Amino acid sequence: MTQKFCLCGIPPRELESILFPMPRYRAEQVFAWINKGVDSFDAMNNLPLAQRRELDGRFCLRKTTFIKILDGPGAAKLQIGVSGGLVEAVVLTDGAGRRTACLSTQLGCAMGCVFCKTGLMGFTRNLDSAEITEQFYHIRRFYPDISNIVFMGMGEPLLNLCELRRSIAALCRTMSPRRVTVSTCGLADGIESLADEGPAVRLAVSLTTAREELRQRLMPVSRANPLLRLKEALLYHEARVGRRITLEAVLLGGINSNAEDARAMAAFARGLNVVVNLIPWNPVEGVFFDGAPLKEPSPVEIRRFSAELEKRGLKTVIRRRKGRGVSGACGQLGSRQRV
Repeated sequence: MTQKFCLCGIPPRELESILFPMPRYRAEQVFAWINKGVDSFDAMNNLPLAQRRELDGRFCLRKTTFIKILDGPGAAKLQIGVSGGLVEAVVLTDGAGRRTACLSTQLGCAMGCVFCKTGLMGFTRNLDSAEITEQFYHIRRFYPDISNIVFMGMGEPLLNLCELRRSIAALCRTMSPRRVTVSTCGLADGIESLADEGPAVRLAVSLTTAREELRQRLMPVSRANPLLRLKEALLYHEARVGRRITLEAVLLGGINSNAEDARAMAAFARGLNVVVNLIPWNPVEGVFFDGAPLKEPSPVEIRRFSAELEKRGLKTVIRRRKGRGVSGACGQLGSRQRV
């Protein structure tokens, strides 16, 4: 049986073309209902019954299936069924009660960062705009007051830039792009494409270390995107977009958390308008480096690293640990279960 075309995650202008010759205002009404999270054309009660039946015969409103939600302190993780497996999305709650939706863009990940569970899964496929956007709607069923979106879940967003753009265009009809952040492990061409063609959202870059040899071993993406090329792209993005960039550093106990690493990171950041997010590594079973299991940095390591950066004029934020109770913290996403 041929699967119906899904209207979720389609930007308004594209939806107008798909629904033509339906009047433009009807397409706007359909989009508004989709954005409210309805999963049935019957719920679109400002459309004539005949049009609702026609839409139901030609299209669907969901491609994904909600599986379960795991609640923990300050965070909850949703498992969502897609063709070929499960994707995971997270909602994070800060001390002021503000909630952020963390969405995935791929099933698995091809980047192979040694400290990340998703990287251990390998890559299955890109998610399409419906599968990305529906994660947000699933989250909003449980938490209707989402104030920010970050694309920091499973996968590398800039390797799925076309579908990412479509999803952001749909979601940003009701949320300011200033409240949306795209995180990348450092794909220079993708960063420049964001600068040239948008969307004009916030950018975060997983740097982890600014020692080239070590970064290539921890993050294989650095072999094709060396630090010099990455910095060129960040300077270009900053000049074009004019927003501060976030550098993210996953601190691994005894590996990239010493004074030498802090000095190298400060040197890399020189000339950039950045804030550095320090992320203490969240444990993942079966992860090794140089034959030894990875370990968390000590509180002393974290404080010293932060102080070393701030001494060199960099603003740093030590990320509060959220989501570990449900394996939903940074680097812990990924399930091999198939649906």
